[in-house]
Amino acid sequence: MKRIFDIICSACGLLVLSPFLILVACMIKVGDGGPVLYRGVRVGLNGKLFRISKFRTMIVNADKIGGASTADDDSRITKIGRFLRKWKLDELPQLINVFKGEISFVGPRPEVKHYVDMFSKEERAILSVLPGITDWASLWNPDEGAVLAGSADPEETYMEKVRPTKLKLQLKYVKEHSFLTDIKIIFQTLIAVAIRRG
Repeated sequence: MKRIFDIICSACGLLVLSPFLILVACMIKVGDGGPVLYRGVRVGLNGKLFRISKFRTMIVNADKIGGASTADDDSRITKIGRFLRKWKLDELPQLINVFKGEISFVGPRPEVKHYVDMFSKEERAILSVLPGITDWASLWNPDEGAVLAGSADPEETYMEKVRPTKLKLQLKYVKEHSFLTDIKIIFQTLIAVAIRRG
């Protein structure tokens, strides 16, 4: 049921949003001439590596001049990127990953290998379910960049203030996940986005 839901909804989303996605892609390309998509490597189900699709919101080669944790005031973020991040529009290309079965609409957010390598034996259970676009941790902390903003060391702030609770909530999802739980999380995510945009 979960996979069927993911295929149908991601396909419909890509079809309906295609004009908007093309518009955003053009704006990014015109902005600095760089790639439209960011295709960072993430760790997926059972530790399998895959490339996540996001609209590029940072300067070209940003990963080579800074850490993986990004604050809202990070100087690497482009002008259009700042707007896309504010409204979470940079996440829309992940519908491609959902359609391909690399992630689901609901599941623990996929991490970079650097953070996964730090997992304890218990925390590795997170890799036993398909990662997703939203989960309990995303609802708890919908704007990670805002939390890290103003920090002298965003990486250290992430490790101390975000990661511990994030892992606990991801483990909670692993233990309790079901299709009904997924629907509940999607519903709460839509409400959270609506409130934020309001």
